[in-house]
Amino acid sequence: MQSSYNKDEVILLLKDITGMVEPLENAEREKRIQSGVHYSEMLPKEHLPSREYRETFLQALRLYSAATAKAVEILCDRIIAEKGRDAVLVSLARAGTPIGVLMKRCIKWKYGADVMHYSVSIIRGKGIDKNAVNYILSRHPAEKLQFVDGWTGKGAIRGQLKEAMLEYKGIDDSVAVLSDPAYVAGKCGTHRDFLIPSSCLNSTVSGLVSRTFYRSDIIGENDFHGAAYYSEFEHDDLTATFLDSVTEKFGCDFTFEPEPAERPDPYSEVLRIKEIYNISDVNFVKPGLGEATRVMLRRIPWKILVHSLDDNEYLGHIYRLAEEKNVELEVFPLKCYKACGLIKAIADT
Repeated sequence: MQSSYNKDEVILLLKDITGMVEPLENAEREKRIQSGVHYSEMLPKEHLPSREYRETFLQALRLYSAATAKAVEILCDRIIAEKGRDAVLVSLARAGTPIGVLMKRCIKWKYGADVMHYSVSIIRGKGIDKNAVNYILSRHPAEKLQFVDGWTGKGAIRGQLKEAMLEYKGIDDSVAVLSDPAYVAGKCGTHRDFLIPSSCLNSTVSGLVSRTFYRSDIIGENDFHGAAYYSEFEHDDLTATFLDSVTEKFGCDFTFEPEPAERPDPYSEVLRIKEIYNISDVNFVKPGLGEATRVMLRRIPWKILVHSLDDNEYLGHIYRLAEEKNVELEVFPLKCYKACGLIKAIADT
């Protein structure tokens, strides 16, 4: 699989399907998804961000590289303590891949260990790429594997991973993430819903690799799940910029806010939002900064709930995207998240 990642920092267990599938615009994909076509059977037509939004991303990178680096370091400490210096990182493509690269760098910087890092596909409703998992298990002990992602929203992928690992013996079925506002990850850097800058962009911060793809006419029985490479964006790739900016902050003295004394119930908040806004499917509620950002980048949101209209530090990129895409912002008393994206069934609009 071609990508703009350094080849010694991640092994992408993906089939390169570049040029084999015609990408679709978000509006067309949304219609097909809501008519029953699985999202993994299509590729999104990606566009470069506007000059203004690119600047917003770079500002977010300046503001949150230190927080991201600290979360990476906390997470790496926990993984090494549990699995040792020969842990095997298995990032969940695509959002988990740059996080896995950062963790591999951090472990080498802090512990002097050069851990293996693979990236595999997991798809909601279809499961994990078994060929990729079997490939890794043929080379490493099951108990050394650590799945890695960027953040949690509702925890859907966590549930998908847990179900997928029932077939395997000895594999840790939890996921390690930087930000876990849903309180479902096995390990996290923090439960705070902070802005991980890589959530602000699509392929141009993810090695120029598309979302993962699975359709039986293209992905054979023995193939890895697929992905495409966006060569047209090579001159605008910010993957290395993101990775290097965070890497430079390893060892910084950033401190997260203390965790709440009483554990919150984020999923109840999701269900409350679903009820208040008459959302037909809980999968159309996308809570958390990462999910709210992504829903504007690759879906057709009806509305974005925010905890404030004056939080440029955390929500500046959300405000910018909402303006560019003409999406309504509404203040909502969010307790566990700073933002939440809402998708309405096309039939209801």
